[in-house]
Order: sequence, then C-alpha cells, then structure tokens
Amino acid sequence: MGNVTQDAWDTHYAEGRSFRPLDDAEHTLLQELVPAPPGGGHALDVGCGLGDLARHLAATGYTVDALDYAASALRTAQQTPPASGTVRFMRCDIERDPLDGLHSSYDLIAFRLSYAFIGDRTRVMHRLRERLSPGGAVVVITPVAAAVSAERRAIALDEEEITLLSAGWHTVERRDAEGLAFLVLRNPASGPVAYRGKGRPSPHALTGAGVVVTDEAGRVLLGRSLRGTWELPGGKNDGGESFVEAAVRELAEETGLTAKAADARLLAILMDAVHGMPRVTAAVRVIDFCGTPAVREPELIHRWEWHDIADLPALAAALFTPSAHVLDVVWPGLLPDLPPVHRHPLV
Repeated sequence: MGNVTQDAWDTHYAEGRSFRPLDDAEHTLLQELVPAPPGGGHALDVGCGLGDLARHLAATGYTVDALDYAASALRTAQQTPPASGTVRFMRCDIERDPLDGLHSSYDLIAFRLSYAFIGDRTRVMHRLRERLSPGGAVVVITPVAAAVSAERRAIALDEEEITLLSAGWHTVERRDAEGLAFLVLRNPASGPVAYRGKGRPSPHALTGAGVVVTDEAGRVLLGRSLRGTWELPGGKNDGGESFVEAAVRELAEETGLTAKAADARLLAILMDAVHGMPRVTAAVRVIDFCGTPAVREPELIHRWEWHDIADLPALAAALFTPSAHVLDVVWPGLLPDLPPVHRHPLV
C-alpha cells in the first residue's frame, strides 16, 4: 500500500516482525464505541497484518473479512484461528485489486495501523464506505505525527490529514488509545463539492497552466495543497515559455512525472479574476507520461492522489477554482455550479 512495496511487506512479516499488539485500551474502546450488533454483524479489517484485530472482533460477535496484501502475514495469521467466531483471511491490495470478493455490506470497517500506508486514501475510502451498512462505522486507529520521530513520519497521520479524513463524515468521535488516535466515523457526508481560492497572490502577470493527467484506470491526479484545497498539477509559465512547455515542466517539478511536449494538448484558455486581477489559465491535457507521482515541492503540496472522476462532484474538501475550470474543459458538465469564467476553446 502507498509507498511501501508488496515485497517489502512480505519481507517484514517473513522475518518475524510485526507491529504494536492490540492492547486493553483498544479493547475497551472497541467494546464501548463499536460493539457488534445484536445477533452479530459483519466487519472488514483492512491491512490486517497478523490478524490480532480480526480475531478480537470475531470473538466479540463479528464475522470478519481480514485483508492484507502480504502473503507472509496471511500465512502466519491463518495459523492462529480465533478463539470463537469466524475470520476469512484474504489477500487483497485495497488500492488496486477489484473488491468483488468482499461482502456487500459491513457494520464495521477498521483500519488499524494501516491507513497511513494507503496512497489514494480518498478514493479507497469512497469505495469502502459504499459498503458500509446504515448506522455502521469506520474506525481508524493510527499513530499521530506529533508523537513519532521524523524518520517514522510515514507511519502516522498529522492533524491536517486527520481533518481531511474527518471531513467526509457527519459524525466523528476521537479518543486516545495509549498514544494512538482512535477515530470513529459515522454517517458519510456527500457533496456538493465546494470551490475556493488560496488567498491573495503576489502581484504579477497571473498566467499559468493546469495539467490533467490520468492513470491507466482513467483516474485523475490531484494534489492536496498546504492551503487546504485539492488542485491539479501546474503553475505559472516562465517568460518566453509556452503553456504546453510550462505544463510539462511543472508536472515534472511538482510530481516527478515526465512527459514530452508532443504528448500534451492545449485544450482551452480560461480567464477569471482573483482579488481584482485577471487570471489566465491554460487547460492542458497530458496523454502520455512516465513515472509515479511523488511530492517534490513539500512546501506547496502535502500529497498526490489518483481520484475517480465520478467522485469529484462530492469531494469533502474544496477544489481550487482554476483546477475546477480546467477539469470542466475535459469533462464538461461534471462539476455543478462552477464560479464564472471566460472560456476560449482551442480543440
């Protein structure tokens, strides 16, 4: 999941390593906040590792599907059956594999020490909460960035990431479990997506490009800005630089994805206003590229995620207005109630 390869996880568990065991504080919170429904319920454990949580949930009345994509973890987990109840251990990459083998509805979906390792968190959560039973809950148990060392930052969520996770739910409860954040999310919230800017820019000629790039599954790449918006790759064009050249350069500088100018198409010129200044944005579509998205400018972008197109109208967090206008050029009518813009189509 995320930036840790499947081989690395297999090696981790094959060498006999694990993670923090499930403790009494977590037992208490699970029983208090998400007990199994009367007569039993269905639970999904995402990133189950060696199966501690799955076995505990089974013993408390849930029928559990426990997912991991490390075969070595599942082999070890299956050697210790639950004291009571049923656990089905399944090999599954939650970000890439089809979910056809899962139950259609779960009363509880749990991520214990696994959510921080997921790359496209927003998309994964959208797909899983479609399988959440009415009245069901998602539980995320995670280290927090402020409590771990810098070299272990990748295993934890910071407060901005927790806020973003919580934004998609009407009801959020947060507890402490011996230093872990214990989040209970209920009642999914859906659109409409909001649009907003990122404050007054420094005075200059406001011209630039927004870049639409999609992966092999047709998902579009968006970055989570430090200013609190989702946005496309892109930025200002340098003097003497075309919009297409700027788009290819900015894509590489921001995400590490490389493309040729010949593989970029200028679709439209868009003009709106920000704080009384004209803003011109070129809508550029990149049709071929190499590489894997990575944060190259951490002072501007927290993370990059691939998003399903159908999810864009219901994003829980705001979409940067020029990015919304560019997306509307590629997928006309997808986003509702866009702010005004002058559009000059070229293709």
